[in-house]
Amino acid sequence: MNSRKKIIILISLILIYLTGSAQAGLSGEQLFSLFSQANETFRQANSTANNAEQQQLYEKSILLYEKIINEGGVKNAKLYYNLANAYLLKGDIGKAVLNYRRAENLDRTDVNIRKNLAFALTRRLDKVEPKTEKQILRTLFFWHYDLPVKTRFALACICFALLCIGLSVMIWRGRTASLTTISAICTILTACLLASVVYESYTNSANISGVITAQEVVAHQGDGQNYPPSFKEPLHAGTDFELIEHRTGWFHIRLVNDTDGWIPDNYAELL
Repeated sequence: MNSRKKIIILISLILIYLTGSAQAGLSGEQLFSLFSQANETFRQANSTANNAEQQQLYEKSILLYEKIINEGGVKNAKLYYNLANAYLLKGDIGKAVLNYRRAENLDRTDVNIRKNLAFALTRRLDKVEPKTEKQILRTLFFWHYDLPVKTRFALACICFALLCIGLSVMIWRGRTASLTTISAICTILTACLLASVVYESYTNSANISGVITAQEVVAHQGDGQNYPPSFKEPLHAGTDFELIEHRTGWFHIRLVNDTDGWIPDNYAELL
């Protein structure tokens, strides 16, 4: 490995280490070694034509990335993104969607995360569509769903600053129709954007999401195998859900179309 590549890897690891939540499990040198090995193994997997060898290399890179996360305590959007890519290329759609979602939660501005997540979602077997009312709301309030929280908050600050400037000008120079209109628009935008930020912060703290990671699981109408199935067909890997309740060994989940059921908790993982 040439010096330039070593420097790039070192810088990448430092950024991951600083922006993640490092714990005292592994030293910086160990993290650097693991990160270098994981990237090199992933590169080798992409360059080999032997399918069996390729699968082994992807599995090895996955174990190395997960060791950095679990033992090193580094939880970073870039690291989850790399892990999701390895799972996706290995063919594990459930774990790929899970880790793309984790990466997205940490950085909603990364175009590559959103693009790869969208691709992974097309590979899911379950086609669960939101209710019409939710689709309409998502269309009307696209800015709430599509813009990251930081962007909405920044826009709210800009609108508030413009409002203050407009009010100051009206105090010193008198009220005009244009200034009144601009101030009214800025007031509405500030209120809407701040309400959006507060609402999402509340829902994120109150709601727990997850992804089915098993290839297939039958959802039941209660927390036991003796309850009848909730759906005609089993649920499959990569399907998102909201956690309603967690009982010993069971998740009570709600899908995006507001249907619900109980699945064994070892068939899914929470974000």
